[in-house]
Amino acid sequence: MTGLMIGELAQQVGVAPSTLRYYEKAGLLPPPPRASKRRQYDPHILGRIRIILLARDAGFSVRETRMFLNGFPASTMPALRWREMARRKIAELDELMARVAQMKLILNASFRCECRELEDCERLVAAKYCCRSASHRRVGASKDALQRGRVKR
Repeated sequence: MTGLMIGELAQQVGVAPSTLRYYEKAGLLPPPPRASKRRQYDPHILGRIRIILLARDAGFSVRETRMFLNGFPASTMPALRWREMARRKIAELDELMARVAQMKLILNASFRCECRELEDCERLVAAKYCCRSASHRRVGASKDALQRGRVKR
């Protein structure tokens, strides 16, 4: 049985050949056998690639996708893997959506500035934030730092 060459496989799944090489290097795809130094993919690899693309489209990182594929005991059913990964991703998305909603509130409320000089803005912003309690600032600042860290990946 002859395998698929990397270009043929890439065309079938709609990605660049470099993407397949990257998935192999990242541990998402097993190294395929080679013939004359050229990758020869078994047609059954299409299913694995489609799962990788589905995970990518759902927002999973390469690390998370690798965890789904290789990070569970072999006896763990795929449905249980998906549920666990989806539960985590949905919680992450909920946090991100809350952060985005907060960003929109800030943009809509704070940037209707009519100050003529930057110093006027600085005084207004400083006055607004000086009234907050010190504990609120610490909690808000650490939460903001946490959110920025999660969004940056």
